[in-house]
Amino acid sequence: MAPSTSPKSFASQGDLAEKKISFTEVGRDLWAFTAEGDPNTGVIIGDDSVMIVDAQATPRLAGKVIEQIRKVTDKPIKYVVLSHYHAVRVLGASAYGASEVIMSEKARAMVVERGQEDWDSEFGRFPRLFQGHESIPGLTWPTLTFNDRASFYLGKRRIDLRFLGRAHTAGDIVAHVPDENVMFTGDIVEYHSACYCGDAHFADWPATLEAIRGFDLSAIAPGRGDALVGAKMVNEALDNTADFIRSTYRPIARVAQGGGSLKEAWDAARAECDPKFSSYAIYEHCLPFNVARAYDEALGVDTPRIWTAERDREMWERLQG
Repeated sequence: MAPSTSPKSFASQGDLAEKKISFTEVGRDLWAFTAEGDPNTGVIIGDDSVMIVDAQATPRLAGKVIEQIRKVTDKPIKYVVLSHYHAVRVLGASAYGASEVIMSEKARAMVVERGQEDWDSEFGRFPRLFQGHESIPGLTWPTLTFNDRASFYLGKRRIDLRFLGRAHTAGDIVAHVPDENVMFTGDIVEYHSACYCGDAHFADWPATLEAIRGFDLSAIAPGRGDALVGAKMVNEALDNTADFIRSTYRPIARVAQGGGSLKEAWDAARAECDPKFSSYAIYEHCLPFNVARAYDEALGVDTPRIWTAERDREMWERLQG
């Protein structure tokens, strides 16, 4: 497939069609709310209460998750776990009325450092997801944080929250439910959806995927895409995500380390990735941000530069326009 040269709507501004919702049981009383490549939400039903994993972009979208939950349980929602700091994951948290909002300590630090910039940036990228944004009360702040591991009990059901390594961001966490050996991975794992790598750590991400593989999971609720039930789908998604990360980074790193330009890195990434991934959800949206971050990382920039609404547009016009 030849690299695309046609002008495109900025990010996901042209994506205005409502997505079909699925609510899939991935283990006993464990559910994945998915919507054709939009951000997913996990639902963990315990003996006495409910835990949410990732909140959606707005209270309006969170309300759609709650509608599905109320079809299967009337237990109160006590915990909202946020796998990382991105606006499309966290700004709907207020709708759940949870007594505790949980992030990694690193993710909270990233809200401090870049939370408002990220909100402004993502608002411009995803207008459909931010319909009803007026109801967002402000940045989402955790009531509880942890560094590497924390366990919570919903009655007798234990949920282990783990930091397994940097990947999609520096502060990604997963939620593992040992009694069913099911994991909610946030955007560390995607399924037939492009990985957004604008805030990523490419060199670390594959090892974090292998740490997840080491659990020998029965199912995964990924960040985007269908629920993954059974070892075959789990391993396929882990392999596919790793392939996406490596196929993006390696050609860009070769260009960057050889003194080539960002535009040359873009061309190299397209040549490698278009044939394999161009049909994936949000592929075109992600590509300019992925190229920019991979180029920086290849040149030794460890902390991703903060994306702002202005920087988004500049990068898009330089590469994608």
